[in-house]
Formats: sequence, C-alpha cells, structure tokens
Amino acid sequence: MNTQNESKLKKMLDFHKQGTVVLPKWLEGLGISRELQKSYLKNGWLESIGYGAFKRSRENVVWQGALYSMQQQKLPIHVGALTALSMQGLAHYFRMSKETVFLFSPQKTILPRWFIDYNWSRPMKHIKTSLLPSELALTSHEQINFSINISTPERAIIECLFLAPNKLDLMECYHVMEGLSNLRPKLVEELLQQCTSVKVKRLFLYMASKAQHQWLPFVDQSKINLGKGGRSIVKGGVYNSDFLITIPKELT
Repeated sequence: MNTQNESKLKKMLDFHKQGTVVLPKWLEGLGISRELQKSYLKNGWLESIGYGAFKRSRENVVWQGALYSMQQQKLPIHVGALTALSMQGLAHYFRMSKETVFLFSPQKTILPRWFIDYNWSRPMKHIKTSLLPSELALTSHEQINFSINISTPERAIIECLFLAPNKLDLMECYHVMEGLSNLRPKLVEELLQQCTSVKVKRLFLYMASKAQHQWLPFVDQSKINLGKGGRSIVKGGVYNSDFLITIPKELT
C-alpha cells in the first residue's frame, strides 16, 4: 500500500465512529474510491454486512449505529413511538431487550436492503406514514460515540396513539400519557395542528383530559381541526360524546 493510500486508511480509522455502519458514499467523501474500498475489504480492514454496507473488522455494529449511518446519508427516518419514549425513560413498563424498535419515515421512504436483511439485536418495525411532517419535533439522542434523531415525547406519544390499538395496547398508551406531566403545550398544539389523523387527535386530547394534565389548558384546542362525525377506536366500546370517539370500557 502506497503512502497516499495509507493516509486515506488512517483517515477512515480516525473518522469512523465505533458501532456504526460504513457506507460507500461516506468512504468516497473521504477520498476512498470504490476500487480502494474493494482493497480494504480484501485486506481485512472492512467486512461486508450486506450489499452496499461494511463494518470495521472484528467490530460489532448496532441498530443505532446503522440508523446513524442512514441519517448521515439524509434518509428521513427516526426512532419513534414507544421506542423513543423508552430511550428517554418515559415508558410505563419495563421494556425487554428484545422489544420491537419502531422507526418512522415518510410514505415513499425505502430502506436499504442491507438494513432490512441484517440480523439486528431487536426486531425492527418500519412505519411509513404522513401522520406528521418528517422533521417536526425531533431531538438528538446521545449514544456512546454518536447521536441519532428520535421523536420528542410530544411527538412520540402521538405516534403511539397512531399505532394503537393494532400494534400497541391502548391502556399502556394511556399509562404512558399519565406520566407525561411535562409536555410543552405550544409544541403539543403545533403537532396536533399538523397531525393528519382526526382519530389520533381526539384520542390524544381525551387521554390528556382524563389524566388531568396541567399543561392541557395551555393548548388552544380551537386551533386544532377535530373533524366531524364519530370515530371508532375499537368495536363494541363505549361512546364518549365530548370527543366523539368509541373507546374501550376500561379506558373510560
């Protein structure tokens, strides 16, 4: 290996964040050509983890590191719903290590094949939705060597309600809502204004009202379009005339 290529290798080793996925475009940004990438692979500096993705030799990659690498390539995907709340210590129940990771993105987002096919430590659920603007109410969550974008608590609980009752339990969502005593009312208001699901908006306001949160009166509900007509959250439930929703009896 000549001096120039040794310098590029050193640059890769210096800039690489442990636990993250090494992508060809990132390597090219360091001046490492596709041909030189093949040389690194052949000589054991890199190992393939799927088509178009590498990891450092003898290094374990984690799903957070894979997400970091995708976000660095401007893929509009973030950690949301119960996963984001758990990462911020706001989940009601203790979450097991094998709990599903919920990732959210706009409707037309396509995840790379290497990410889909790789055997991560936890099951992944990719939710493609136009529920909320993709960049609204995200926060940077620090890992050991890098940070990733996840939903703020205000956005995450809305995403939870979007997944309930089919993918998340409604009562667990309510117990989580009960603990969210420090939500920012202006951000809640903005999110509910932008939210495209009338059912989710009504359910959010019902649960916040039932939990008697002190921040709720500071949310101007007159600015939130709650639509017309009834909405059924579950079949055979109890109808709430204030929010025009049919909810489970145990939630009344």
